[in-house]
Amino acid sequence: MKLAGLKVLDLSAFLPGPHMTMMMADHGADVIMIEPANGLGEPTRAIGQKTEDGVSVWFRNIARGKRSLKLNLKDDDGRELFYALAKEADVVVEAFRPGVVKRLGVDFDTLKAMNEKLVYCSISAFGQDSSLALKPAHDMTVQGMAGIADLNRGLEDNKPAMPNMPVADLTASLMAMSGIMMALYRMKETGKGDYVDIAMYDACLAWTPNVLGPTWGEGKAPIAKEMRSFGGSAMYNLYETSDGEFIILGGSEVKFASNFLSALGKSELLEYAKLEPGPAQAPLRDFFSETFKAKTLNQWKEFLSNVDCCWSWVRNLSEAMDDPFTQERQMVITDADGFKHIGPPIKFRREPAQPNLSVPSFGEDSEEIAKEIGLDAQEISNLKNKKTI
Repeated sequence: MKLAGLKVLDLSAFLPGPHMTMMMADHGADVIMIEPANGLGEPTRAIGQKTEDGVSVWFRNIARGKRSLKLNLKDDDGRELFYALAKEADVVVEAFRPGVVKRLGVDFDTLKAMNEKLVYCSISAFGQDSSLALKPAHDMTVQGMAGIADLNRGLEDNKPAMPNMPVADLTASLMAMSGIMMALYRMKETGKGDYVDIAMYDACLAWTPNVLGPTWGEGKAPIAKEMRSFGGSAMYNLYETSDGEFIILGGSEVKFASNFLSALGKSELLEYAKLEPGPAQAPLRDFFSETFKAKTLNQWKEFLSNVDCCWSWVRNLSEAMDDPFTQERQMVITDADGFKHIGPPIKFRREPAQPNLSVPSFGEDSEEIAKEIGLDAQEISNLKNKKTI
């Protein structure tokens, strides 16, 4: 596998860091979850619905294939154990509030002095040394600050809605993976690692090229319902059917509009599809709204099956996960106990992912990892007795 032989120490929690390091584990990395010795460990062990074995679905899908080390980093011996691991590690990932790793003594500068090749990635809301570095934040807070939540305004009420995807988390996770891989690639050439500072805020802004037109082209804030991607384009929109379901037209290219309108016998409306998104396309949007309400979803599925245009329909997550196509793409995999996992999205022709579907119990691998760094049975017993591991 692509990352076989790579050792990763993961101090992060919740979603951005753990999801990223799980993908690394799927591709062969030895990922050690450093879980706080607080009786719980990774918070997602206790969040959300659990399967019959008592494991939360969230935790199963960010922790598989990892090893769990319960560790008190506020204890001198615990910190020394971490140092021993860091000397041999390739990557460290953390997502504490800025300044915490310095107080714990596990910051990049400290570890770099022990391991010059180390790639160290910090994921935070607003960066490590910015004016907002210490502002508490999770995903939605960052989306609000970055102008992303404002794009969720309803077409009718013009009010922002709750985000339905953790955009700040997921973009930060992707950027962190990219940064780590770049640093590892460069380390092979120079023998030196690097520090990767990933701000969720930065990651959100980096993904806005498709919506920045009004801001930088006209000097004004986007009006979401007039934009191509959020309701301004008739051919990129949601339309209710007669049975209360919703069809999606998802391609605003003129060729698709031509194909669809021809199939409807309304080619004379094509000129509207050529206009800029927004009020100018209102007549075509109104036509589609009235037209789609005349038939059921299944009738539209049958009609559109022979039309060369981008279309789909709104289905819930359960329906998507149960779809045979999802199985075809191996995006739902089942472990030996019958529990489901989200499959690896990165698919290589050579050396594909081989996810280890086991999920570690809290601190399950602590003794084994302590042995690997050379501690004897008495030393391990002492650490356990004082709850360092």
